[in-house]
Amino acid sequence: MNYQNPNTLQAAILDWAGTVVDFGSFAPTQIFVEAFAEFDVQVSIEEARGPMGMGKWDHIRTLCDQPQVAERYRKAFGRTPTDDDVTAIYERFMPLQIEKIAEHSALIPGALETIAALRAQGIKIGSCSGYPKQVMDKVVELAATNGYIADHVVATDEVPNGRPWPAQALANVIALGIDDVAACVKIDDTVPGILEGRRAGMWTVALTCSGNALGLTYEQFRALDPATLAGERQRIETLFAGSRPHYLIDTITDLPGVIADINQRLARGEMPQSA
Repeated sequence: MNYQNPNTLQAAILDWAGTVVDFGSFAPTQIFVEAFAEFDVQVSIEEARGPMGMGKWDHIRTLCDQPQVAERYRKAFGRTPTDDDVTAIYERFMPLQIEKIAEHSALIPGALETIAALRAQGIKIGSCSGYPKQVMDKVVELAATNGYIADHVVATDEVPNGRPWPAQALANVIALGIDDVAACVKIDDTVPGILEGRRAGMWTVALTCSGNALGLTYEQFRALDPATLAGERQRIETLFAGSRPHYLIDTITDLPGVIADINQRLARGEMPQSA
């Protein structure tokens, strides 16, 4: 038996917030700010966006490790935050997130049509998120009412290690019955999500405008003048550079062209690990 390169994509592994739902990825960021505020520690939206894509406990730990946030915590409590303190913030974050997730549950414009086009090509739709299962169940329920049902969903606490580890992406490969990771493409709006896909051996597509990096509503994005948008794209491309995405596009609506290009590259014998 000999190894044969896949010659076409079999699965797209989609992130959720900032990729398929919640243009601008506002649901998690605002709740981080509110959760810290309940402990009398100020965290800005920009700071909260920094570690986006990680599991939420890890996200809070990373925020607490930032010198300016640790100093604010020390002023409030007389010590820098321990893991127990992180857990306390996380336990406040969770009910706030579940309570308010519906406020940011709208599908990203064009997402349903794009996903339908992928399925028409026989591509399975996997998904994963930095949300824990308790939150993810609510996100999935809300998305279903808007017409989106992924073929598989993996929450961050359903694997030993969440992003940027590859476990969630690989769990989708197993569940969907995909025979080669090179026949998969991971689509995400965060650096940890792209690293996840890279480490899983998949093609990767970074979304520059619909998610965390730009951090605008759809209406604000559409209102940007060409020069400002070009500058933001350049800034965000620099942000993603270290994670080495194979492609960068504005939103999921630009994905079909990327899928066609990947299929051409696979047909030529190219593999994501060497690209």
